[in-house]
Amino acid sequence: MSADDTDTTEADRSDLDGLDGLGYEQARDQLIDVVRRLEAGGLSLEDSLALWEQGETLAKVCERHLEGARKRIDDKLASVEDAANGTGADAEGEALDTGGGDGAAG
Repeated sequence: MSADDTDTTEADRSDLDGLDGLGYEQARDQLIDVVRRLEAGGLSLEDSLALWEQGETLAKVCERHLEGARKRIDDKLASVEDAANGTGADAEGEALDTGGGDGAAG
């Protein structure tokens, strides 16, 4: 395999496929290394572009992991709210009355 990735869309797809197996922490650590290398400078334009493309791919992997975590949290919060409210969205108005008052909130 050559280091010349001039066809970015094809290279990006194959890189993303290869990096999808990385955990969040692994992808993040590799992304941090890419950023450090780019910030250090001294690379050719081609090497800098290849590193930048790798960083973009790693960032997408990290974002996928974060989106998955966000969805898991949202789903868990929704199930906790549904359990607290009874059956779900229809019980939302009733949840205001669960304190045992006169029902003056409605």
